[in-house]
Amino acid sequence: MIQHQDMNPQPRAITTAAEAWDVIGQLDAVIAGLEDMIGQEEMLVRAGRLVEVARIAPRKDELARRYLADTQRLKGALPRLRDELGPRLDAVKARHADFRTRLQLNITVLATAHAVSEGIVRGLSQELTRKAAPQVYGASGRTMAARPSYAAPLAVSRSL
Repeated sequence: MIQHQDMNPQPRAITTAAEAWDVIGQLDAVIAGLEDMIGQEEMLVRAGRLVEVARIAPRKDELARRYLADTQRLKGALPRLRDELGPRLDAVKARHADFRTRLQLNITVLATAHAVSEGIVRGLSQELTRKAAPQVYGASGRTMAARPSYAAPLAVSRSL
């Protein structure tokens, strides 16, 4: 009989200050990697190179997974190790806060790009529907709005 192995095992708890500093070092490296990925992603989105954005997404996802795992490990250890970690912990917290601000900006950029692209596609669809509908006049002598039945499917090529 094959036993199911947990795909997301619980990370090992941090028990010493030295181990906490190791995790903090790893977390700093992950944050640096994520900041780099975010910068690349924003540059590519602004340039309209979305295919390349999709190519870097797996690496960004992996770094984000590591970031979450490391922060959860640290959160679990802080109550026990706060005194041992000392005032250097404030610098770690400041770096984390700066990163969260940078991440929020990234989310805003991506949401804006999504809204703009969605608006373009909707506008294109409405224009195609308007052009496909017959131009008829109603009882008032004004042109009638296109009925939804004239809406045609819109096909988009994902390979640019």
